[in-house]
Amino acid sequence: MKTSLKPFVVVFSILFIVTLVIPTLVVIPFSEKTDGELAEAREQQTNPSETQIASESSIEVAVHRSSINAVENVPLEEYIVGVLASEMPADFELEALKAQALAARTYIVRHMLSGKNIGTPEGATVTDTVNHQVYKNKEELKKQWGKDYDKNIKKFTEAVYATQGQIITYDGAPIDALYFSTSNGYTENSEDYWQSAYPYLKSVESTWDLNSKKFHNQVVFKVKEFERRLGISIGSGDTVGTVKERTESNRIKTVEIGGKEFSGKDVRTALDLKSTDFKFVRKGDEIVITTKGYGHGVGMSQYGANGMAQSGSDYKKILTYYYQGIDISSSDTFLTQITASRE
Repeated sequence: MKTSLKPFVVVFSILFIVTLVIPTLVVIPFSEKTDGELAEAREQQTNPSETQIASESSIEVAVHRSSINAVENVPLEEYIVGVLASEMPADFELEALKAQALAARTYIVRHMLSGKNIGTPEGATVTDTVNHQVYKNKEELKKQWGKDYDKNIKKFTEAVYATQGQIITYDGAPIDALYFSTSNGYTENSEDYWQSAYPYLKSVESTWDLNSKKFHNQVVFKVKEFERRLGISIGSGDTVGTVKERTESNRIKTVEIGGKEFSGKDVRTALDLKSTDFKFVRKGDEIVITTKGYGHGVGMSQYGANGMAQSGSDYKKILTYYYQGIDISSSDTFLTQITASRE
């Protein structure tokens, strides 16, 4: 008795067709996006929005907003975005922004671990001023940047997200991550500006700063105002003061003015100078003061960091240059300590 092959052939044909069609049906829903839409989807995964940054911050920073005299509780990483956008120009290189993000995050983590809120209003951890770190929220940045807001905030957010969970440590603890705008060609030893000496805050050459628009500055005082601010009298001679000692970075350590000795820091504070690398020249009833650099000079130079980034250095190389002997570490353990201390 012969067996017909037709049913077998039909079944085989159906199975073969199904095998070809099903993968196609499965793929179709995922391939309906155009190349541009796919690129946008991938970009959203690698360049998260402000909402994503905020949602991944489990710890909040209580910031005293000086303009409204109120405390604003800000998720940690959103706070870092606001500090970064306030402390660095938007046209700086991404690697320099990443380095600043780590410095800002390390600063606030160390501050919260210390539990010391000296000089801050009740209920606040930090202020939004240079006394701690300058901070602006989204609404303030929108007013400041206008049509450039979306572009700028995306760049700053990318820098923060790319370094999320990272801080700078020395010997297993967060460092005092000091930073400033522009050096005079060298950074300053911490003990030459403050009393404390830190092994990671030592003077290093920073020639990139010479190109900073903030490298030179000049101010003019009437003699009487100059004398009033310093509490001295310089008489009518041509000599204003005599430098007694300089620091390793060639800044003024001590200077004698009107028979009184001052530290360079004291003079800078009294006269509101840009740095402690200054020179006096008397011209009649006026005193002209020129300075080099902008800031205290200790730690990381922001314009120096940008110069290094322009030369091809990544954020880790920038940080290990300005902070000697440090490590880039996870913040998890320290954030857990902060959380536990608040419970």
